[in-house]
Amino acid sequence: MDIANLIQTIALYALPVLFAITVHEAAHGYVARHFGDNTAYMLGRVTLNPLKHIDPVGTILMPLMLYFATSGAFLFGYAKPVPVNFGNLRNPKRDMVWVALAGPGVNFIQAFLWGALLYALHGTGVTEPFFLKMAQGGILVNLVMFAFNLFPLPPLDGGRILVGLLPYRQAELVSRVEPWGFFIVMALVISGIVSTLWLRPLMKLSYFVLNILLTPFAMLFG
Repeated sequence: MDIANLIQTIALYALPVLFAITVHEAAHGYVARHFGDNTAYMLGRVTLNPLKHIDPVGTILMPLMLYFATSGAFLFGYAKPVPVNFGNLRNPKRDMVWVALAGPGVNFIQAFLWGALLYALHGTGVTEPFFLKMAQGGILVNLVMFAFNLFPLPPLDGGRILVGLLPYRQAELVSRVEPWGFFIVMALVISGIVSTLWLRPLMKLSYFVLNILLTPFAMLFG
């Protein structure tokens, strides 16, 4: 148990993680409101205040317990889901896709912004490892959230997107998985299936696309 290493890790990742989960959840609520559902807005969840989105167990306790239990080899956590009443959406089946996509979408945008910052830091001669590692951590955290949340199983965003895209009969079958979806996802994560068959390939593709999008910054600050 390396307390010093834990403190350093928390210091590096605290800001990127807070931004990642806060903007992710707020984006769901904002897009839901745009398409007709004010549930999240009425409950004060369309906000960039991280305290509104932090789950004491899922955001703090579980990651810390897993960190110590696995010596940092395996981490998992979650924020408080933004409540969305899909029945209030103007076109529930179609709009559900946009509401679900909003969270991973803003995570990819944040990964891009952290990448741009990293190039800017290098280009302006900043050599302080803490800031460079924080920017790298911001890219990693957001791409992990982007890829993981797109896993096509309810209640993850990817599952909701799948339900919105499938014909009604197939969509209904997939949506029935949701009450047990969290436990199924956890089992697949622990077994390594999600990491091997989903996260790694999608992360590799995400880094490839991100590097292409960051080419102007590489040329500007290179």
